[in-house]
Amino acid sequence: MQLYNPHEEEILAPIRKPSVADRWLWGLLAVVLLGGILVWLRQIIVGLGVTGLNRPVYWGVYLTNFVFFIGLAHSGTFISAILRIAGQSWRKPLTRAAEAITLFSLPFGVASILVDMGRPERIFNILFYGRYESPILWDFTAVGLYLLSSIVFFYFSLIPDIALLRDKITDAPRWQRRMYQILAVGWAYRPEQYHRLERVLDGMAIFMTMLVVTVHTVVSWLFGMTLQPGWHTALIGPFFLLGAILSGTAAVVIVLSILRKAYHLETVLTLSLFNSLRKLLITFVLGWLYMMIAEYLTTGYGNMKEEMVVLSDKFSGTYATMFWSMTILVFVVPLFIFVFKGKNSIGWMVFASVLINIGMWMERYIVIVPTEVSPRLLTVMGQASYLPTLTEWAITLACFAGVALLYVVFTRYFPIVPVWETAEEVEPAGSAVPVVGIEGALTADLGTD
Repeated sequence: MQLYNPHEEEILAPIRKPSVADRWLWGLLAVVLLGGILVWLRQIIVGLGVTGLNRPVYWGVYLTNFVFFIGLAHSGTFISAILRIAGQSWRKPLTRAAEAITLFSLPFGVASILVDMGRPERIFNILFYGRYESPILWDFTAVGLYLLSSIVFFYFSLIPDIALLRDKITDAPRWQRRMYQILAVGWAYRPEQYHRLERVLDGMAIFMTMLVVTVHTVVSWLFGMTLQPGWHTALIGPFFLLGAILSGTAAVVIVLSILRKAYHLETVLTLSLFNSLRKLLITFVLGWLYMMIAEYLTTGYGNMKEEMVVLSDKFSGTYATMFWSMTILVFVVPLFIFVFKGKNSIGWMVFASVLINIGMWMERYIVIVPTEVSPRLLTVMGQASYLPTLTEWAITLACFAGVALLYVVFTRYFPIVPVWETAEEVEPAGSAVPVVGIEGALTADLGTD
């Protein structure tokens, strides 16, 4: 038996010289990103007074973005690592697209912390004067380790396909061919290389699974380890974690649908793959609803004065419109679509996933801002308020544009569907069948041709 990928040409087709349309898209996203950077530089010069942040509302849209982007970054680890351990082979065509979301979301999550600081250079104080009694250092360590591990995990799984590009994309510019040659690190398609790679990826999958649980739990502890109403609860860790996996999986559905349409990958990214993700999303939506009910029922039943102020603000006060809109967008409409409309319609699944991510961004905002507006020292501080300014929205838009820019550039130079992982076994007929990848035993050695 030999292994080859019948969809190889289809997967590699987008790896070409960027077209005029590509350059226009890259240029547009780059302009939005550059505009956000200029707005941020102005904020540094003028001060945080150009934002809506104030006493006691020190965290607003920027911290909402931080939690949201870190949550999106859980998509790659869940699809690649957790489902790999669970032996779910249907995940293979989705893994790289999900891992890319992780890799390109994390930097902008970290950047959101820097943007929130009036003096960004003070981030180095964590290195020089940090103490592990502080949850901020826990978060710094967990996110940093997650970023580093995600890069290594992503790169290792990419090596066989980089070697394939090195040998097949011979008409690319010299710098591009040289890049493939360096990144392929001498990969020669030998059976022992594939076996060794599989063992490494399996081991890293276990480590990444533990890390994905740790990271967003630690992110939630930035809030939960304080004594502020609405934050100081033991449920905040699993609540944040489940919400992160929900938004990340929904993001995978959105990205895959765009790639499927733009790069004509209909035979690779099939309807059955989207249906598998739909089933996961149904489970996560119901789990998220359970967490929300458990959280707010416990708080409401306790009837503590400070907690009830925040709870009333969400249910019937200043933030009621956003709270109930968020509930409808994350739970009611998506669940209806997934059960009754989305089974045989990718369009409906994408629509529901977009609603979920809009709602999950709102959920992060609802968690952060109402508590800061009504802290425990409200009687001392006086009534607080917060309204984001154009500066905050411009930087937020730039962050999303930055993620999109990195993603579209990557898909033009590397296969977004793993060629070697989606290979299949065939009986050789006469001449040798080109071998491009393996998960079990490989019976041929192609060398470097």
